[in-house]
Amino acid sequence: MFKIKTSFHDAKINDKFNTLLIIALIFGIILSGVTLSNILYQRAQHEVTIQAELFMETMNSLRVYTQERVNPWLKPKLSDVPEFIPEAIPTFSVKQVSRHLTQTPAYKNFSYKDATLNPTNLEDKANDFETKLIEQFKLDPKRLEISGFHSDEKGDRFYTARPFVVKEQRCLECHSTPEKAPQSLINTYGENGFGWNLDDIVAAQMVYVPSEDVFNNARKAIFKMMAVVIFIFIAVILLINHLLKKVVIARVRNIANTANAISKGDMTSNFKESSKDEIGLLAIAFERMKSSLLIAMDLLNQQTR
Repeated sequence: MFKIKTSFHDAKINDKFNTLLIIALIFGIILSGVTLSNILYQRAQHEVTIQAELFMETMNSLRVYTQERVNPWLKPKLSDVPEFIPEAIPTFSVKQVSRHLTQTPAYKNFSYKDATLNPTNLEDKANDFETKLIEQFKLDPKRLEISGFHSDEKGDRFYTARPFVVKEQRCLECHSTPEKAPQSLINTYGENGFGWNLDDIVAAQMVYVPSEDVFNNARKAIFKMMAVVIFIFIAVILLINHLLKKVVIARVRNIANTANAISKGDMTSNFKESSKDEIGLLAIAFERMKSSLLIAMDLLNQQTR
C-alpha cells in the first residue's frame, strides 16, 4: 500500500491525471449501465403490462357482448336442441376469439384462459400455478390483480391474473346443480362445473404475454446506448488529455527546462510565456528571479575585482 502511494506521488502529472480519468471512466460506465438498465427494464415491463391489460380488456369486452347480446338470443334454443350451443356461453366466445387472435403476428404466443377450479369444460381446468393464484384471491378478496413473470414450457412469460367472481344469478343456471342446468350442457360436458355460489371466486382470468422479445430488445438498446456512452467518455478523456498536455504539461516542462539551463549557467535562456494565467505568472516570477540573479552576480563580480 505504501509503495502504491509512493509511486503515485512520484508519478508524472499526466500519468496521475490519466489514472484519475480512467477511474472516473470506470465509475461513470458502471453508474450509467445500472441507471440505463433500470430505466429500460422498467420500460420493458411497462410495455408487456400494457399489452396484457389491453388483451384482457379486449376479452372482457367480448364477454360482456356475449352475455348481454348473444346469450339472451340463444338461451331459449338451449332447451329445444339435443346438442349444447357453446356460442351462448361467454367463456367459449372469449376462448375462440383469443385463439384466433393468437394466430395473428401481432399476438403470437399470447394466450388467454379462464383458469377454473371446477370448470364445465375440462380444458379450462386451472393448473398448479393458476390454482395458487386463485387461492391468493380467495385469501384476499379485495385484491383485484396479480401480475409477474412465470416460466413454463412456452418460455418466460409475463402474466396478469384477475379474480373471476360469480356476480350474477344467471350464471348459476348452468353452474349451481345438474338439475337446473340445460340437459344439452350435461350431454356435452358431463356433470362438471357445478356447486358454484354467488360471490364465490371460482376462477382467475389469465393473460400470458411473451416477454422474451421485449427484454431482448431492451438488452440490445442497453448495449447500444452503453457503446455511445463509452465512446463519449473516451472522447472526452482524450480531449482533456490533449488539452492538459498542450495547456499545462508542455508549458510547465518548458519552464523546467529553462530553469535547469539557467541553473547550469546558461543565462541566455528566457522564460517565454505570453499568457497571463497561473503558469504565465509563474514564468514571469522565474524571469524576475533570473533578472535578480544576474544583478546579484554582477555586483558580486564588481566586488571581487
